[in-house]
Amino acid sequence: MTNPKFPSEETVKRVDALRVKINRHNHLYYVLAKPDIGDREYDALYRELEELEEKHPELKSADSPTTRVGGAPLTEFQNITYAVPMMSLSNTYSKDELRQFDKRITGILEESPFTYILEPKIDGVAISLRYEHGLLTTASTRGDGKTGDDITNNIRTIRSIPLRLTTDSPPALLEVRGEAYMTKKGFAQLNLTRQENGQDAFANPRNATAGSLKLLDSKLVAERPLDAILYAVAEHNGISFATQEELLKTLSSMGFKTAPKYWKNGDISQIIESLDELDSLRHDFDFETDGGVIKVDERALYGTLGSTAKSPRWAVAYKYEPEQAETKINSISIQVGRTGVLTPVAELEPVLLAGSTVSRATLHNADEIDRKDIRTGDSVIIEKAGEIIPAVIKVITSARSGNEQPFVMPDKCPICGSTTLKPEDEVATRCINLQCPAQIKSWIKHFAARGAMDVDGLGDSLIEQLVDRKLIKNPSDLYSLKVVDVENLERMAEKSANNLIDGIDASRKRDLWRLLLGLGIRHVGSKSAQTLEEHFADIDKLASSTVEGLEELPDIGPIVAESITEFFKNENNQNIITKLKKAEVNVSRLGDMTNIDGAFSGQTFVLTGSLSTMTRDEAAEKIRAQGGKTSSSVSKKTSYLVAGESAGSKLAKAEKLGVNILTEEEFLNLTNS
Repeated sequence: MTNPKFPSEETVKRVDALRVKINRHNHLYYVLAKPDIGDREYDALYRELEELEEKHPELKSADSPTTRVGGAPLTEFQNITYAVPMMSLSNTYSKDELRQFDKRITGILEESPFTYILEPKIDGVAISLRYEHGLLTTASTRGDGKTGDDITNNIRTIRSIPLRLTTDSPPALLEVRGEAYMTKKGFAQLNLTRQENGQDAFANPRNATAGSLKLLDSKLVAERPLDAILYAVAEHNGISFATQEELLKTLSSMGFKTAPKYWKNGDISQIIESLDELDSLRHDFDFETDGGVIKVDERALYGTLGSTAKSPRWAVAYKYEPEQAETKINSISIQVGRTGVLTPVAELEPVLLAGSTVSRATLHNADEIDRKDIRTGDSVIIEKAGEIIPAVIKVITSARSGNEQPFVMPDKCPICGSTTLKPEDEVATRCINLQCPAQIKSWIKHFAARGAMDVDGLGDSLIEQLVDRKLIKNPSDLYSLKVVDVENLERMAEKSANNLIDGIDASRKRDLWRLLLGLGIRHVGSKSAQTLEEHFADIDKLASSTVEGLEELPDIGPIVAESITEFFKNENNQNIITKLKKAEVNVSRLGDMTNIDGAFSGQTFVLTGSLSTMTRDEAAEKIRAQGGKTSSSVSKKTSYLVAGESAGSKLAKAEKLGVNILTEEEFLNLTNS
């Protein structure tokens, strides 16, 4: 008889299978950018694994995908000493110096044949990852090259980094090195969020990455848009690489993300031409790159070439000149965000920069303007911070005529004329009028965005018109719109008006977490919104929660908890939620919603395995549409188990409990009957 205190063999197999599946989907999504399942299907697998590990703690392991969410905060970082020092590369901005580099290599190697390999130079933070028998054991920063900080918990949160190598024959030891970085898109969004929350923006993705990796709380790191590219090895045992190209291909086969492109040639002139090609491609990469790294491809020659005290002689980094341009600030305007933050923006004399014409640059906040002494009329140097957001780097004070005007943050909102306020603990100045048109527009754009309520047909231009004509004052007003209200707006006609109303109507049935995200609660992102949905069946239960209760939830710290409770205390927000309810917008966890008149009323379904004609999310919608409920676990109360391909332990448990089991075809027949 099986001891009930220990997991069954089926449970152990299911946990192993879930880890393999989730790790595979992480690799497809974060490394190959080719996901083959939707978010809900992934989340269902992840939740099932979490539940099994929670029920059977003895099954938890260091390579489980659930370890990526971060652990308890550290009080300090420990040190890691390297057997193979982390050396830095010598840099050059000169192509003539590259030819001198080639001349030195040729002189040392004499008649030995060799080739070069060129890789993009990732502008990130150097990291070293140690794998023992395929399992990630430690991760660290460069430090002084001999000793670095142990950032293992933080590195585990980067989903493109394998926790276990994807090979059936892992080497006994493999120390892999590369760069952690922040994606361009993620960096732009992070800075936007920070500004909306009254925090200083990061100067560039590299600084943001370095700051993130040195956070003592890995749960906070998990919220940052970090990634990593690996390209080198240090200590290794049980594996060898004849060339750098072979090393890159092997790392890729083991589950690591490597550079999207590299070039090989034995002629330095051809490599220099390839640098120009890299220059034309680099703006399309999701990471910031400031040059290329040229290496001798044949690794057997590295010993002969040797190194200096700081750098290897077999490699050199070529850095492009910073992409900057000189222009003039014609004026400084103010943008007002959805939380009322006033952001100063430099209106520039148009100038060509990084392949596009730039006419505006963010100035972040008044403190930043004061620090750089930026004035209207100044000649300035600008560059693209993170190759996305143009920023003023410095003022050319020698070009001043004396007519330049210092900037003063307005004490009245430029949009609505209301008083502005600068809280003592923030760098941002805010408009305190919640009905400010600029705030309303930004709020509704946020509410209708694809990641939130996904209101099809509601673009920025249309939102501008709806607010300006006072047709809507907050997101709940969207659900009162009729075709006749919008068909006479610019670029609208009867068909597009009908499509818009249909899109608004469809958004009534979105998940609760999407509504919570769309409501614009400060500090609440998609991950924390999903956490709230998991722990609160409906918005009323969330609204009545306490700060102390919220702080007990994963991913919800004291600042977020305080922000949530303050949001629901606000009378204006309470009125909006009441209007959303009256408009029949979903305010409950969808799994708990029932249709008492449906054919499945009072019945609970469990979905398992892969379905061929629909996703499990679509199957769940069919069940809910007919009054049924879905559950992630099988019990005596389960009415039906729908078993798709590769159904696992849930099928076995259903058979044991005598639960009705349906094939996909039988389920479809039942829903259509």
